[in-house]
Amino acid sequence: MSSWGHFTLEQKVGQLFMCGFHGQHVDEQIMRLIQDYHVGGVIYFRRNVESVEQLTRLSAELQSLAAKSSELPLMISVDQEGGMVARIDKDGITRVPGSMALGATCNPDYTYQCARILGTELKRIGIDMNLAPVVDVNNNVLNPVIGVRSYGENAENVAVHGAAAIAGYQSSGIAATAKHFPGHGDTAVDSHLGMVTVPHEWQRLEQVELRPFRRAIEADVDAIMTAHVIFPAIEPEPIPATLSRNVLHKLLREQMGFKGIIITDCLEMHAISKPYGVANAAVRAVKAGADLILVSHTLEEQIAAIDAVVDAVRHGDIEEQIIDLALERVVEWKQKRCDSQSSQQSSDQSSQQSSEQSRMPYSLSSVPEKLLLDEIASKSITVVHNDGVLPLKPEQNVLVVWPEVVQRTEVDEPWSHSDSLGMVLGQIKNHVREHKITTQPSYEEAERITKSVMEGEQVIVCTYTSAGVLPKGQRYLIERLSVNHSLIVVALRNPYDLLEMPRPGAYVCTYENTPAVVRALSLLITGELNPSGSLPVRLS
Repeated sequence: MSSWGHFTLEQKVGQLFMCGFHGQHVDEQIMRLIQDYHVGGVIYFRRNVESVEQLTRLSAELQSLAAKSSELPLMISVDQEGGMVARIDKDGITRVPGSMALGATCNPDYTYQCARILGTELKRIGIDMNLAPVVDVNNNVLNPVIGVRSYGENAENVAVHGAAAIAGYQSSGIAATAKHFPGHGDTAVDSHLGMVTVPHEWQRLEQVELRPFRRAIEADVDAIMTAHVIFPAIEPEPIPATLSRNVLHKLLREQMGFKGIIITDCLEMHAISKPYGVANAAVRAVKAGADLILVSHTLEEQIAAIDAVVDAVRHGDIEEQIIDLALERVVEWKQKRCDSQSSQQSSDQSSQQSSEQSRMPYSLSSVPEKLLLDEIASKSITVVHNDGVLPLKPEQNVLVVWPEVVQRTEVDEPWSHSDSLGMVLGQIKNHVREHKITTQPSYEEAERITKSVMEGEQVIVCTYTSAGVLPKGQRYLIERLSVNHSLIVVALRNPYDLLEMPRPGAYVCTYENTPAVVRALSLLITGELNPSGSLPVRLS
């Protein structure tokens, strides 16, 4: 650490924080954090994105700003998981499939190819770290936060696909982040909203939850993100993994031998901020062994957290050696992944680069990539059962009920350019009508749809669940329609929807409603595509 001995304590601590801000340009929030508090990392959300061109310029501007106050470049990150969690929803970024869709293909080479494509694109717009892949093993049917963000419920399959994604990202020059350690898959509460416990004994954790993380470490993953989840078998105190030295240092560092960056999930999530407070939690996370502290949203919380860690070092609550060791790992990571040239640019050079970038072509998705996405979609869609209602009878009319996703959350970010099934199906088949609903339809709306079905009409009901349980209005609609019709039900996200409805005539899982999936689904239900996806979870 002698080479960084000239850093002040404030500069050292600032490098250990990754923060978000609310603008699409350099605003007062991020300017203060970089110039006055020396933060070493930035995280993008959809609120920061107007276009790929704009985001590229923003990355260059941020690096130029950091270069004026530090000899170290920023690390710029994003949650671009694919599928239904994607912060950059603009032309120029390939709409890669999500994890469970890839898991359903049983082909980890698809996972590698998607990660490599996406990593290359992110690197071109100035992003150094993707907070992906999710390597949680989703084995809880009520999990409201992981679900299709996981490759499935089989730990070995998750481990294989996770390692493939890590190789894809890191071969493109971007850091991968395996999350959420030690495992968020067997939970029935969203840690964005409250405290979560995984009560299993050590032997079970070793066989299931920890298995993909061990494989990720073998794959030399750059970073591992912590979970705000309590694990009594590892930590006897009732504290989440993010704040536990037994979890982060003794287990992850010493026992599992991880040498990379340990990054916390956002400390503003309620599982942390409500019981502990963000500033206090930042101190506890550093003491537990975290190298990077993520505070994504609020300037006051970000400043308070940085100040709290500085004060804890000054008062002896945190040994400065802990800060130095974390900084050493961060510096090593930046030297490996960050574009050092961007950190050396003057303001004039940055402006020139931004001008040049603004004239670059941003249609990065090539024809071969589109063909790849169509191929993956055709290999992922899963027909769970079919009682003879598929394919559609060409001579009969079709009614499609399509749920529109309008409420965006941290883990539910639909693509803005996705076509509905009725629109796509109507292009290849006559006499298709569509009734669009919200994901929370009223009982009255369900009754109106039920009464509107014409005699002999084939009915396709698409469901959409993002919170672990099929919304009551969607369930009621299926129950009412099932009385007189043999339905085709398509689960557009959560495969577990089947568990909450009468058995339909056919049940199809797509795991997401991205454009490639909708195209493939229309071909499947008209008989032009043979289904080959394998269900990555058990429906029992």
